[in-house]
Amino acid sequence: MKFSNKHILGIVALLFSTAASAQFYVGVQSGIANIQSDVKGVRASHEIGGAVKAGYIYNITKHIGIGSGVEFAQYKQKVFLTQGDATQSSFEVDETTSAFVYNVTSANYREEQTLQAIQIPLFVQYKRNINVGVDFNFRAGVKYFLPVNYKIKASANTVRGVGYYPDVNLTIDNLPEYGFGTQSAYSQSGEYQTKGILMSSFELGFTFQMGEKNALYAAMFLDSGYGTILDQKQNESYIGYNQKSITNRKANGLYSTDKESTIKPLAFGLTLGWNFK
Repeated sequence: MKFSNKHILGIVALLFSTAASAQFYVGVQSGIANIQSDVKGVRASHEIGGAVKAGYIYNITKHIGIGSGVEFAQYKQKVFLTQGDATQSSFEVDETTSAFVYNVTSANYREEQTLQAIQIPLFVQYKRNINVGVDFNFRAGVKYFLPVNYKIKASANTVRGVGYYPDVNLTIDNLPEYGFGTQSAYSQSGEYQTKGILMSSFELGFTFQMGEKNALYAAMFLDSGYGTILDQKQNESYIGYNQKSITNRKANGLYSTDKESTIKPLAFGLTLGWNFK
């Protein structure tokens, strides 16, 4: 995870410097929250995610306001190989420093991913009264999406690791003490390295006055990331190579197989909030 503390603190300090004359809000949002990927040979499920948030809106005119705040979001999904018995290849080095091609084949591989992030929104709000005590709201802006952690739990019925040494045209498939062979009931945890990106953010909804200084806010939202959240320098096997054993193979994850891939968050659903002064 890479980001600049000075930049983030500076943005937050600037945005909250006008909070004294602003309207505050707290809220939650929930809906489909998935992590989009263009990694070939991989498919993902769509699951419910959500966020809690707090912030303020500074009204410039009767209809226009500028808002900011802080949010804590969570994305969860399951990832699978499109072809369950597909073989993935990578270049590795064994204990004797000899280079070889590492071919991994798994049965019923599944990866449970949990991504948690801090989101810092900056948006413009358009508001118009449409009935007594009811306002129409439209918000559009950007969010700085900062992953806190991106953890995975990988499992498979079996994992088979085969080494091919092209210099001598040698294939090794059953030498457990050197990391080649088949392991049953594979299970490991791992974590992707991440970095911050920007997201576009839109909300469309209504506020309902619940008193002189309080209002209920309900809206639909859409958040979409730009760029990739992965911070990876090289391609890796989704199940790592252990030089001394066929057990304790590191869970690098399916998204680590292509360092040029784009991995980004996408979420849409409903948000509920409480506005107060």
